[in-house]
Amino acid sequence: MKKLIFVSFCLLLSYISTAQKFISEIQAFEKEDSIAMPKSNEILLVGSSSFRIWKEFKEDLVGFPVTNRGFGGSQMSDVIFYFDRIVSKYQPKLILVYEGDNDLNAGKSPETVFNDYKIFTQLAKEKLPQTKVIFLSVRPSLARIKLKNEQTAFNKSLKKYCKQNKRFYYIDIQKEFYLPNGELMTDIFLDDKLHLNKKGYEIWTKTIRKVLKKHYQ
Repeated sequence: MKKLIFVSFCLLLSYISTAQKFISEIQAFEKEDSIAMPKSNEILLVGSSSFRIWKEFKEDLVGFPVTNRGFGGSQMSDVIFYFDRIVSKYQPKLILVYEGDNDLNAGKSPETVFNDYKIFTQLAKEKLPQTKVIFLSVRPSLARIKLKNEQTAFNKSLKKYCKQNKRFYYIDIQKEFYLPNGELMTDIFLDDKLHLNKKGYEIWTKTIRKVLKKHYQ
């Protein structure tokens, strides 16, 4: 028991040390909320830069009430740390999550990242018992092609977990970025070879709209 408490305490300290660098972004979200608080029972986007730099998300997802709380460079542990401030406070009907990419790139194992995801799901079960959660698989990029095996292993675990738990869904966004011959598209990224360009977001948007039409009713 003492060992478990010690491990949990160390985990909390590691979350604090990494999450603090995002405090200014979190406070910016809170300032927005103080001016116009999003309505409950809508759609919440939460995750890393794939959401944060998606500037046209409102236009791309027109017809759906969406609030974007993506913050660049974040990992799932950061979302967990700020869960009450950027997730549960909105009481969303549906949460769309994209994390894991930065986590693996930071050297975390697929198992460690998956455990963080399970902590997130537990928080959602406890604090948002009626909310659906849709996890986008970790997507590929030219900049992180070396992580393909780790991404595949993590995605496999996440997919299995979602099949076994109600209200949690897995969307394979990864496959959408590969050509029929199995090669990764090269013309869907910005110059950094990591983030999506307009063409990449068109693919991203098409997949997400299909998901929202099915699950947001």
